[in-house]
Order: sequence, then C-alpha cells, then structure tokens
Amino acid sequence: MQNSMQTNMDDFLPLRDVAFNTLRQAILTGELKPGERLMEIRLADKLGVSRTPVREAIHKLALEGLVTMVPRHGAEVAQITEKSMNDVLEVRRALDALCAELACDRITEDELTALKLACDHFEQCVAVKDTRKIAQADVALHDIIAQATGNQRLIQLIHNLSEQMYRYRFEYIKDSSQHEGLVNEHRIIYQSIVGKDKETAAAAARTHIDNQKKAIIRKIRLDQGCPSEANSPRQTDNG
Repeated sequence: MQNSMQTNMDDFLPLRDVAFNTLRQAILTGELKPGERLMEIRLADKLGVSRTPVREAIHKLALEGLVTMVPRHGAEVAQITEKSMNDVLEVRRALDALCAELACDRITEDELTALKLACDHFEQCVAVKDTRKIAQADVALHDIIAQATGNQRLIQLIHNLSEQMYRYRFEYIKDSSQHEGLVNEHRIIYQSIVGKDKETAAAAARTHIDNQKKAIIRKIRLDQGCPSEANSPRQTDNG
C-alpha cells in the first residue's frame, strides 16, 4: 500500500470515515490485494490516525463484503470469486438491458449530447492508458444511460450495484487488450439509443456485461492456477 493513500483524506470528515473511504478505494482499485492481511497498527501509521478509526473502518468494510474476518488470523481483503461476481453481474446484466431499452424512449437531447461526450471522454482516457480514469469514465457513461430512464428506483438499484461492480470492473479495465472492445461496445450502445433501436441497445448492453464476465473469470482462474474454461473469443454480436 502506497503512502499516496493519504492524499484521499478529507479534513472535513470524521476519522473513521476517512479511514473507511481510503481503505475502500485501495481495495476497489487493487492497491490492497485480495487475501492481503489488514494490520491495524500498520494501516493507522500509513493513514496518520489511531487504531480505533481503522478498526471501525475494517468492520464496516466487512459488512460490505470487501473484507473477510478470519478466526485467529484477523481481517483480510476479501477474495474476488466467481460466485460473488456472478451474483452481481447477473443482476446488472438485466438492469443494464432495461436501462438501454427505456433510454431509447426517454432520453432527452441534452442527455444524448452528454452521452456522446461521455463516449468521447472514455476513448480519450483509453488513449492515455490511465486505468483509474478509464474506470471512472466508464461508470459516468453508464450513469447517464441510467439517469435517462427517469426511473428513480432503477437509478438507485444501478447505483448500488455500481459500487459492488467497481472492483470487478477495475480488474477488467486493467487489461488493456479489452479496451478496443469496450470502445466499440459503447459506440453500439450509443448509436442504438440514438436510433431508438431497443432490441439492439438491450442486446449490446447484455453483451457488454457478458464480455466483462468472461474476462474476469479467466483472470480469477489464472490467479488460482486453474485451467480456464472461459477461453471462448470475445462476443462481437448483439445476441
């Protein structure tokens, strides 16, 4: 873990929230690795706080599923597993397809302009190969589509899942070989929404998630030393 974690601190937040936000970001971006032990004293020194806010942050992260409490061993960063990923992406796949369909009917001209700018910004981030900016641009793009539905319950569900998905999405985006495919998928989704083509928009949204799932499964199995059963080529169709 880098000392640069301290740059994320907000002087106006309680120390427990500072510790929580900083550790959470470090886990989501892979700065703290799956399986890495969370030593309270060491983390407190890194963050410049006492052990109490660190301990509170760790327990809160455990409630989010980002930290695992191991008996007689302490806290460690939760592993990225196929089961946890499948649970999240299965729901997100259905919701993203619904968002794309609804956006075809409900998106405003201003939102279309914002979506085009978001696609362009994503491509610019890909060009400079800044993984964190790519991940943020990807989230922003999908948030615009969700907002275009005008369905507040759906928007809230997407927001909640985005928080859980970020860890998997970041692992996916770190693989630069996936970037061209991501750009193309975003273009198809955008063009389908512009053309009010619900079927293509929904299918493209599902394919977008399916390709993420395949790539992350390959990485999980490689990290575990397991033979990959997910080596099928990247989907390029919209079915």
